[in-house]
Amino acid sequence: MTEDLHYKTITELAPLVRDGELSSIELTESQLARIEQLDGHLKSYATVMADSARAQARTADAEIASGNYRGPLHGIPIAVKDLCFTIGVRTMGGSAVFADNIPEYDATVVTRLNGAGAVMLGKLNLTEGAMGGYNPKLDIPENPWKGGHWTGQSSSGSGAATAAGLAFGTLGSDTGGSIRYPAAACGTVGLKPTWGLVSRYGVMDLAQSLDHVGPLTRSAADAGIVLQAIAGLDANDPTTLPQPVPDMTAALGSGVKGIKIGFDERYASEDLEPEIAGAIADSVRVMERLGAQIVPVKMPSRLREYMDAWPVICSSEAASAHSDTFPSRADEYGPWFRGWLTNGAAHTAADYADANVLRAACIGDLRV
Repeated sequence: MTEDLHYKTITELAPLVRDGELSSIELTESQLARIEQLDGHLKSYATVMADSARAQARTADAEIASGNYRGPLHGIPIAVKDLCFTIGVRTMGGSAVFADNIPEYDATVVTRLNGAGAVMLGKLNLTEGAMGGYNPKLDIPENPWKGGHWTGQSSSGSGAATAAGLAFGTLGSDTGGSIRYPAAACGTVGLKPTWGLVSRYGVMDLAQSLDHVGPLTRSAADAGIVLQAIAGLDANDPTTLPQPVPDMTAALGSGVKGIKIGFDERYASEDLEPEIAGAIADSVRVMERLGAQIVPVKMPSRLREYMDAWPVICSSEAASAHSDTFPSRADEYGPWFRGWLTNGAAHTAADYADANVLRAACIGDLRV
């Protein structure tokens, strides 16, 4: 039965595990075998946690058999981007500088996934520091659909593993597109949550005021299941939102009828490959046929100017995040991220302040 399960969704698998028709250990062994078979080429995993995954799966099976079912992630094999701390398991953040970094605690998102009963298959490769280029000493994930094609930037290992059936759901992070790009490039669902909805405690920073942690999955329902598990107030992260987490999947059967969707047709087609622009337009038409109300909107006229603030804020905050190792260990960083940190360290306080003024203006324009 496990031979044809790798592309199943969490939504499809959870009832089978819950009802004892499929064991977590069977599911985990099938995933580990598939990783062994394919990931030598795809290079999505930085670290495979096979022994602990098997132990978690056996525990899940015992709990479920005794009537202690925790929910739809119980016994489901998943993986996380290798900037989420995992106690006793190296967390490199895509950088050779942190090759020997062994955390003494779990990130909150890892703790919450463990609490939901998920099985942790391992840690996934990424660009260095979750930014734009790879460290030359570490592996670069391959697009599972076509070799040599873009895998989607920072959370590339998460996108590749999810798309290739090497995990049933993964976590990525998004500072400027790094959940959305891998999802688009690899053909998965990717959800960048509202800032503060998901704790960043124990997640290596790129830019604290811009970083988001969220799921990559093979269905929207699965994204809701994973987000439900990881979202919510965290005493260890004072930037998390205090509001109760809503039921992310409660309205899945209700469809989109009556939902208003803003669409700027010019913005969604300008400076884009025609094939991509066409796909966006087609998706809007699908939503409209399903009953959504498409509302014409216009993106701010100063958007390109506002975008100039992003690299100043991001690189400045990255330089701060890496101040313990840069520039003191600059030669251990790859050339792309070393250049990014150099740029960030060169920005003045006035540069950073001006960029944040632009950021505030952009937020104001978008709210109008």
